[in-house]
Amino acid sequence: MSTLELLVVLLLVLVALLAMGGLAYLAYRHPKLATPLLVAGTFAAALVGVVAVIVAR
Repeated sequence: MSTLELLVVLLLVLVALLAMGGLAYLAYRHPKLATPLLVAGTFAAALVGVVAVIVAR
């Protein structure tokens, strides 16, 4: 992988962590939406699939 690809993956991971934290906080503040770990975990699982496709190229 080139340096640019590694930086893009790092940026994607940082944005994903920020989004997971936001989703977990939202679910925590509004428990009727879902449990925090389920929401953040589902987002993380989807993100892993996207990152796997990007890295496999």
